Amino acid sequence: MSLDSDKAMEIARVLGEALPYIKRFAGRTIVIKYGGNAMTDAALKAGFARDVVLMKLVGMNPVVVHGGGPQIGELLRRLGKETRFVGGMRVTDAETMDVVEMVLGGLVNKEIVALINQHGGRAVGLSGKDAGLIRARKLEPAAGEDDELVDLGFAGQVSSIDPEIVHRLDEDNFIPVIAPIGLGDDNRSYNINADLVAGTLAAVLQAEKLMLLTNTPGVLDKQGQLMTGLKPAQVESLIGDGTISGGMLPKIRCALDAVASGVRAAHIVDGRVEHAVLLELFTDAGVGTLIRAG
Repeated sequence: MSLDSDKAMEIARVLGEALPYIKRFAGRTIVIKYGGNAMTDAALKAGFARDVVLMKLVGMNPVVVHGGGPQIGELLRRLGKETRFVGGMRVTDAETMDVVEMVLGGLVNKEIVALINQHGGRAVGLSGKDAGLIRARKLEPAAGEDDELVDLGFAGQVSSIDPEIVHRLDEDNFIPVIAPIGLGDDNRSYNINADLVAGTLAAVLQAEKLMLLTNTPGVLDKQGQLMTGLKPAQVESLIGDGTISGGMLPKIRCALDAVASGVRAAHIVDGRVEHAVLLELFTDAGVGTLIRAG
C-alpha cells in the first residue's frame, strides 16, 4: 500500500514536531499509572497499548502500574459480596483479598500484557510480590461513620520497593506491567492504591516523569478551567483555598511527593482522550496538568 503525498507530508510534519521530545526523553524512565476509562473503553485500551509500544521503540523506558477497582467491584458483586469503602479505601477482608489478587494479578494484568504484545511490544506482567518488588505494611484503621475506627483488613501501603527486576526488564527491552499488590512482613498479600505505588516507584527509579491517567481533564480552577505548569507552593495554596479537594487530593499528594523525591515532573492526564500519553509527552499544550518541582 502506498501513501498519497498529502498523507506522507502529514506524517513527516508530526514526526518532525515530535523529534525534539523523542531526543529529550530517550533513555529516560516514564512511570504511567493506568486506570479509569482508559482501561475500560476498547478504543482507548488499544490506543494506550500502541502509545506504550511507540515509547519503547523510540528509546524510552515506560513502566506501567495499573489499577482495577471497577473490575474488582464487579466480580465481588457477581459473588454476592458487599464492598465497603472507608476514607476512600476498600475494606479488604481475606476473601476480598483473594478476589483482588485474582483480578489485579491475573485478569487485568494479563489483559494489559496481551494487548501491548499484540501491538508489537514485549510486555512482562508482574505482581508487586514478584522478586520482592513491593514490600507492604498494613494501613492503620480509618475513621468511618460517627468517627468509629474501622479495620481496613488487607489494605496496605508501600513499605519499600526493590527496583532490580524493573531495571533488568528495562535493560532487556521489556515493558514492565505491575499490579499494585505488596507482600507484608507477615507474609500476607496487601492491596495498595495504584497511584501510591506508581508515585513511590517513580521516586525510587528517579523517573523523568510520572503520569497519572484519570477521568478528569486535570486540576481545574474555580471557574472550571484547566490549570497546568503548577509548582508545589501553588498546589498547596489551591488545596488550602478548597480549589483542589475530594478525589483529586490523593492524586495531587502523590504527584507532590514524587517531584519532592526527585521525579522531574508529574502529570495528571485525561485518560479519556485518545493517545493521551503521547499528547502529553510530545506536545506543548498536553492534555492534563503538569506539576514541576519548585
